[in-house]
Amino acid sequence: MGIYRRDRVWWITYHDQNRRRIQESSHSSIRRDAERLHALRKSEVLRGVYREPVRISLESFANRYMEYAKTNKRSWLRDEQLLKPLKEFLDPESRLADIAAPDIEGYKLHRRKQVSGATVNRELALLKHMFNLAIDWDLYVGSNPLRKVKFFQEINTGFRVLKPDEETRLLRNATPAIQDIVLYALNMGSRIGEIFSLRWQDVDLDQSMINSFSHKTQKIRIVPINSEVRRILEYWRLGKKNEYVFYNQKTGGPFVDLDAGLEQACEKAEIEGVTWHTLRHTFASRLLERGADIITVKELLGHSTVTVTMRYTHSNLASKVAAVGKLAGTATNLLHLAPKCSSKGRECSKVAANL
Repeated sequence: MGIYRRDRVWWITYHDQNRRRIQESSHSSIRRDAERLHALRKSEVLRGVYREPVRISLESFANRYMEYAKTNKRSWLRDEQLLKPLKEFLDPESRLADIAAPDIEGYKLHRRKQVSGATVNRELALLKHMFNLAIDWDLYVGSNPLRKVKFFQEINTGFRVLKPDEETRLLRNATPAIQDIVLYALNMGSRIGEIFSLRWQDVDLDQSMINSFSHKTQKIRIVPINSEVRRILEYWRLGKKNEYVFYNQKTGGPFVDLDAGLEQACEKAEIEGVTWHTLRHTFASRLLERGADIITVKELLGHSTVTVTMRYTHSNLASKVAAVGKLAGTATNLLHLAPKCSSKGRECSKVAANL
């Protein structure tokens, strides 16, 4: 029948239009999937629409993907970081067509011992995206092997927010450039990509406004600046060297990645779990704690819907405690104000009704 099993994966064999024998993985440990693929390939050969799978290695395709990412994605450095453990576990020289769901499940178990489930999910999401591109580019024939791979469940236990004392320690241990960018993020709520791409043409110090462009949403939002942000901007304007507000003073070009600088400052300050996005969470949480309405916070953050902004309301615990505290003793006070009467006292009932 042309169907056989290799390790845990079922393979098929068939002949193309030129009578060449082709071996192909079904990327499945279920025989029925291999039977369906075998029937499909035979049908394609008979109809003259069969295309032989491209024999491209994971390493070769990863290089092609990174060329694409550097051109189309500002976060390409993050993709490069996510790819590294994938290539270390999955043989880079193995063909893309040979990577099956069991291999990916093995990677899940191996990687989960080292990092959180959320990090594994980001790596798997990248691999899934790469396979989809390979299918679109006609470099991979078949269905995405990650379609049946379940991601780890992520339990949202709340956003990490920078405490006031942590902020003080962080600023004391950061370099001057990191200090300014941290303060800017805490006072503007900008994503780190928005900060890196901020140009002087977007800054209006006369009107105390900034036109912030988000690469994530592809939208521009107008954000007012306060005195702290004005001080930072005026300082960087004195040393202006190019169109970008914040730039690498060693190279003169815009910043690309400051994760290492922030991580080093956090280590010196003995702070854990803080990323650049933590500063955005802190900005939103502090606004809510100080009484800003949810719609205003939504507009400042540039969220598309208020539902997204509602995620930050959980951290406003102090306001919740104060609100619930206002209810304490209400029923007890009414009870003390009510006169003590017998069941037959009509006058007492009138007084109690008035109260």
